[in-house]
Parts: sequence; structure tokens; C-alpha cells
Amino acid sequence: MEKVERGIVEPVGEVNLRPSKLDFQNVSKKVQSMLESFFIRKGFLLLVVGFLLGRALILAKLTPFSLPFFASVYLIKKDRAPLALVGLIAGAATLSLTNAAFNFAIAFFFLIVYRISQKWLKDETKALPFYVAIILGVGKLAESFILSSQLTIYDGMMVSIQACLAFILTLIFLQSIPLLTVYKRRQLLKTEEIVCLIIMLASIMTGTIGWKLYDMSIEHIMARYLVMVFAFIAGATVGSTVGVVTGLIFTLASISSFYHMSLLAFSGVLGGLLKEGKKIGVSLGLIIATLLIGMYGEGGGSLKLMLMETGAAIVLFLLTPQGLTSRLAKYIPGTPEYTAEQQKYMRKMRDVTAQRVSQFSSVFDALSKSFSQMDHISPEAESERELDYFMSNVTAKSCQNCFKKEQCWVKNFDTTYAAMEEVIHQMDQNDGNISIRVSRDWEKVCSRPKKVYETIGQELTFFQASQKLKKKVQESRKLVADQLLGVSEVMDNFAKEIQRERENYYKQEEQIMEAIQGFGIHIEQVEIYSLEPGNIDIEMAMPFCNGHGECEKLIAPMLTDILGETIVVKHEECASGSGGFCHTTFRSSKAFTVETGFAHAAKDGGLISGDSYSTIELGLGKIALAISDGMGNGERAHYESKETLMLLQKILQSGIEEKVAIKSVNSILSLRTTDEIFSTLDLAMIDLKNASTRFLKIGSTPSFIKRGNKIIKIQASNLPMGILQEFEVDVVSEQLKAGDLLVMMSDGVFEGPKHVENYDLWMKRKLLELETDDPQEVADLILEEVIRSRSDMIDDDMTVAVAKIKHNTPKWASIPVHKLKRNA
Repeated sequence: MEKVERGIVEPVGEVNLRPSKLDFQNVSKKVQSMLESFFIRKGFLLLVVGFLLGRALILAKLTPFSLPFFASVYLIKKDRAPLALVGLIAGAATLSLTNAAFNFAIAFFFLIVYRISQKWLKDETKALPFYVAIILGVGKLAESFILSSQLTIYDGMMVSIQACLAFILTLIFLQSIPLLTVYKRRQLLKTEEIVCLIIMLASIMTGTIGWKLYDMSIEHIMARYLVMVFAFIAGATVGSTVGVVTGLIFTLASISSFYHMSLLAFSGVLGGLLKEGKKIGVSLGLIIATLLIGMYGEGGGSLKLMLMETGAAIVLFLLTPQGLTSRLAKYIPGTPEYTAEQQKYMRKMRDVTAQRVSQFSSVFDALSKSFSQMDHISPEAESERELDYFMSNVTAKSCQNCFKKEQCWVKNFDTTYAAMEEVIHQMDQNDGNISIRVSRDWEKVCSRPKKVYETIGQELTFFQASQKLKKKVQESRKLVADQLLGVSEVMDNFAKEIQRERENYYKQEEQIMEAIQGFGIHIEQVEIYSLEPGNIDIEMAMPFCNGHGECEKLIAPMLTDILGETIVVKHEECASGSGGFCHTTFRSSKAFTVETGFAHAAKDGGLISGDSYSTIELGLGKIALAISDGMGNGERAHYESKETLMLLQKILQSGIEEKVAIKSVNSILSLRTTDEIFSTLDLAMIDLKNASTRFLKIGSTPSFIKRGNKIIKIQASNLPMGILQEFEVDVVSEQLKAGDLLVMMSDGVFEGPKHVENYDLWMKRKLLELETDDPQEVADLILEEVIRSRSDMIDDDMTVAVAKIKHNTPKWASIPVHKLKRNA
């Protein structure tokens, strides 16, 4: 029994008998959540607001707030309208019972009119301000007539003013009431919503006029508190605006509060300017404004009261939780919190876009793997299975009705199978013919040899066609798999590029601006987008330069010395007049540049050449030179070669790897037509960062690199494009140097010289004899030499492309300035 109890009841260890400490953060969150739930979700905030607006006055007589507030709540939150009405009537009752009865009657009259006409309304929101203005105007006229039994011009003017105010207040409440009723707002505030919110808050605070606490006016305390909150959140501009608007509304409510508008506006400006000092700085701004306005406009007795009111407002302000001000700042344009919220939204959209692109990339990758998966059967097993199918078809057509069928395929199966297999192999390898020995052996076994030979011949025809089709399908599958894989890689790189955040270079921008302005050049703005070595991207705005070229002659050299690498002007947009600004983009300069020259001639001096050439600028600092020679001469050959280069250029510029691009072009050319049309391709891709070059030669002639007195030959052995569906692209890599001459040519030039046995030797000798290194002159001289060697006859299309590799050295000398700290 004791053992059982020990097994059931586990010992309790490490019991903490100390009282747990209160987690003030969690308690604060719970209290905040309870208050939000009570006031916002359950709608009791509308009860409080309605009470204050019910007793709010303008010019100590007009009460235009009640009906606009009730009508707006009824339209936006119909289930909370009774709470708002109760608050309005209770607030009006603090002024007079007559006012409370009028508010109830006018609200009831509005409900009747609105419900009757609701079926004809197309847009309730647009119609509501007109309804409120008309109903309030009619109600006020009726009230004036009932109380005084007559109507005067003054009564009409006051009613018109109240109707206009009701119209405007309805528009304001329609914008601002949703801010009080939405529990968790997701969208950011618009500027007009912020203005409406300020007006509504100031109108609510007019309901506190007359309330006193130790001789201090509650409305003054709340107004100064409101100004300090907005000045702390949004700075001097919004703070002064809140001060002016709040003071103006208080002035309309009570003429004696006119000086208060100056105090609120001044304190909003000072508090906003001192917001860098946090809450203490904003509070100091209010104290300074109170002292100045108090000493200027009031006596010493009232200054003490003003300072007491200011002190009470400061205490409230200092007790305001940081989370509340930060939350409010997210919705006000111009604040860092608002900017951070927008960046968060943009970052989310960017991540969603990158995720979608990555998903598409994975889809293409999966499709590529699906196409690249072949049947997992060994070649021996596949060959044996195909032979069995072949024999079954032959025996079904030739042996099925033979009287020796049972003897051959039942009693002597192995002998018959081996003999027929030998016959099939002989006929397959010898175009339907068999040797005398195999024929004699088969005739010993079979009684109908001629029938079998005919059947095997027919089946071989179908079998060979089937094998060709099967091979083409496999090659097409592999090509599609390569293309899909290339698209997947491009999309994957694009997704990574999207997710790469732009870094903030505020300190570096200031350093660059100070360094350039230190030389007397005025810079309006500097925007740094990238400081990655080799990929620097900077934009500047400066006053009108009158076309003197300051950017290229002065600023680019200074940036070069500051950043430690060569910077050049990529794009410049000068202002049209003296009052505008010039915008310039500075980028990293590549270590090398390529100067090109081309020379070409058509067969027999014609106008259309079958050769095409192109210089293709690719991203990431690469340039490609390409020559394509279409089969034959004339317009058709020109079309084929031009189409080859155009397709290659489009595919390469999309970011797909060179090998996949060339295979794709080859597939398109071979599948596009059944004619025997093909093109050669000679492609050289030069990386301008380090001059490394990749040569891809498809059926083309060798290329030559002239380096001083040395000639380097570049060649590869690939068939022309369009002949074979599947082929391997040989890539030859070579490191070029500054001063090298790269010479590429079509076969019309390389094999053009007459009475020459060794074309390589002849071309090397001619290149060594050249006395110029200008690319265009070299191309012209080579073409002229070839044509002269044939007695000025052009027997084939000729094209020569020459590229000279040069160091990219700017024409200016750098100016020594302070170096930029990239990681500052």
C-alpha cells in the first residue's frame, strides 16, 4: 500500500513560498485594455463626449454641436446613438432644462425626417450635412418664435449662422468620430482627418468652460495639455496649428479667452522647437510662453494663476504614458513613427512580392526537375525490352499462321530467338541487307524466310522513326528543363534583390556635403543609394551651373578621392533657368573600357550581307561582341543571322546564363523550320571589372588576340546552330589585358585569302605587320588585305570586329580631400 501511494503521489520540490512581485508592465497593459474596452468598444466615450458637446457654447449663446454630433453617430454607429443622445441631453440640462428639451425634440424630429426620406437617398453621407443644417435651422426658428412670439432680422441671422456651423460641424464629425469608435485602427490618418480631430477635441473642451479647480480653469489646463501633446509628437508646425485652432474655438466660445489663443499658439511653436529635449523641453516651452504672454497682457495677480494652470497641464503631460504618445504619433504625417509605419508597410509589401517571386521561382525549378527526370531504366534493359517488342510484332505478322509455329517457338525457342535476333541486327546495321552466312542459317530454321525479311524491313522503318522521335522528345525535354532552370535562377536572384533593403547613409551624406561645400561648391541635396565597392550610386542636386561642367570637372574627382575608387557622371539633367536645380547621377567607373571597330562587305559588292554583328551591353558591367553568319548569302541568310543575334541579345539581357541562352537560340532555330537553315555564332563576353573574357564559338572561325608582338589564337569545335537539337557549348576563357586587340571575323575573311594554304599563319602575320592599334583602322585594313588578295573580288560575305581593351582612366586628376568613413 505504501508503494502504491508513493507511485501515485509525486513529491513536490522547489516550492517558492516568497510572495510574487507585481509585474507592473502587465498590470498597466491590463488596465489600458480594460479602459479601451469600456470607453471605445462599449461606446461610453461617446457618452462623455456627448455630455461635453451638449453644454458647449459659441458666443455664449449658440449651441450648434448637439444635432451634428448625434446625426453623425447615428449614421456611423447606429447602436451607439442612444448613448450619445443621453450624453447630449445631460450636458444640455446643465445649461437649462429648455435647452435639454430642445435637443431632445430636434433629435426626435431628425429621426422622423431621416427615416422617412431614407428610401430615396442614394448617398446618405453627402446628404446628411444638408439635412442637419435645414432641420437645425427650422428648429431654431420654431424655438425663437415659441419663446418670443415674433421673429426679427437678428434671429434670422443667428439661425443662419447656426445652420452654417451645423453643416460644417457635421462634415468634421463624420471625419473624426470614426477615430473615437474604432478599437484598433489599421490605416494611417490623412491630413484633413487630423485637422477635423483637432477641431473636434477643441470643441469638446469648450464644454468644460466654467469648471474650476482651486480657481484654475479646467479648459485652460486641457487646452495647454493638448497643445503640448501635439507639439511633442509632431513638432512646431503641428503644435502651433493646434494652438491657433484651439485658441480660436475658445475665443468663439468666450470673448475673454482671446489672449489665450496667443498663449496656445506661442507655446505650440516653442514646445515644438524644444521637442529635442523630450517632455522637459516641451514643458519649458510652455512655461516661457506663459511668462511672456502673462507679463505682457495681464497683471501680476493673474500671472500666478496662469503659472498654476500651466503647472497642472505639465503634470498631466509628464504623467502621460510614452506608449500613448508613440501610438498617436504613428497616425500623424511627418513624424518618425509615421515614417517608420509607412516603411513597415512598404517592407511588408516588398516581402510579399519577393515571396511571390520566390514561389514562381520554385515552381519553375520544380518544372525543370520534372522535365529533366528520365526513365530510371538501364540502357541494357531498355534495349532488351525494345527487342522483345520488335520480335513480338514480327512474329505476329509472319509466324502466326505458319504451320511450323509450334516447332519454332515452343520446342526450339532459344535457337529461333537467337537466329532472328541475328537477322534483325544484320538488317539494322546494313540498311536492310544480311550476309550470306546469316541468310543460310536463317533459312535452315524458317520455312518462310522472305516473308520474315519483308516484315523485319517494315518494322525497322517504323522502329527507326520511333527512335528518332523519342530522341527528339528527350532532347526537347532537356532543353525545356534547362530553360526553366535558367528562368528559375533569374527569378530567384530578382527575389533576393527585392529583399535587399536600402541602407541609410545619413552620416555619409553629411560628410560628402561638408567636403564639397568646403571647396566653395554649393550642394543642395545628396542622396546615397549604394556605397558597395564597384557599384556606388549617388545622386546630387545643385543650383544652376550654366553648363560649366562642374560635376564632371570638380565633383566627380572629389568623390573619387573621398570614396577611394573612380567615380564618373552617369547622367546629368541641367536646369532650364537660373532659378532651378541641376540633378546629377554619379556611378562607379569600370576598371576597363572597350573601343570597337567593325568592317563588313557583302558578296559581289551587294547591299545585303548574310553576316550580322552586334555589340550587346549587359548588366553588371559586361559587354558582348557577337558575329553571326547565316547559311549562304543574300536576304535569307541576313534574316537568319540577324534573328540569331536578336534572340541572343534578348535572352542574355534577361539575365539567363550564356550556355542556356545559346542552347535556347539553337532550339528555336532548329524547330522553327524544316529547311536546312543554320547560322554560326561567334560570341565574346568581356567583364569590364577585370577584363576576363569568355568565348563561345558555334561553328565559327578562330579569333585572335594581339598582345604586343604576340598573337593568341582562340578556337573551339562546335557545329553551326540549328543543325543539331542537342549539343554541348564549349566555353573558352581568356584573361585580357590593357592594350590587347581582340579580332573576330566570319569565315569569308578567315578563309578569304587566295592561294593561301595555312590561314592561321597568314592572319597572324598580317596582324603582326599592323602599325596601328585603332580598332576601326585595324578592321578596315584586314578587310582590305583579304579583298586585295583575291584581286578585288568578294566571293563571300565578310565581317571583321575588332575590340581594344583600355584602362578606364579619367582625364582629370583627383583633388585630395578627407576620406569618407563607410561604416560610420
